[in-house]
Amino acid sequence: MEADPIPIAEQVEVRPFVARDQRAVRDLVLAGLAEHWGELDPTLNPDLDDVASAYREALVLVGHLDGRVVACGALVPLADGRAEIRRMAVAADARRCGIGRLMIDHLRDAAAALGHRRLVLETTADWHAAVACYLASGFEITHRARGTFGTDDIWFALDL
Repeated sequence: MEADPIPIAEQVEVRPFVARDQRAVRDLVLAGLAEHWGELDPTLNPDLDDVASAYREALVLVGHLDGRVVACGALVPLADGRAEIRRMAVAADARRCGIGRLMIDHLRDAAAALGHRRLVLETTADWHAAVACYLASGFEITHRARGTFGTDDIWFALDL
């Protein structure tokens, strides 16, 4: 009798960002944005040109599967014991396999280990898969606000 295959999310190695991840992380995040918005102006995302410098105060985690980057997310420290998840992305062909939840779990655990008491994040209201993932991960909606580009943005929080 054959053993059940190992779930994809359990095959993902999550580790801190290193310089060799730069191009793959940039391409992953930009691909997700282009897919969602239908077009993309990369100049609106200068932080992705040098992730190590832009997020030097943050912990950036990268998920690897079969030798390629399939996920990423940054944990950015804020004031008052809070941290914000930014630049969360999962490759299109690796979604709906638990990888997004895996990344959130790693970011949440890292935040707690670093002494943060609350995690916050933001996404656009029409990014339905992301909204569902955050809600399923225990985040609660705190408020909605008009975003920089006129979008309806939703803010989430999770107490640790």
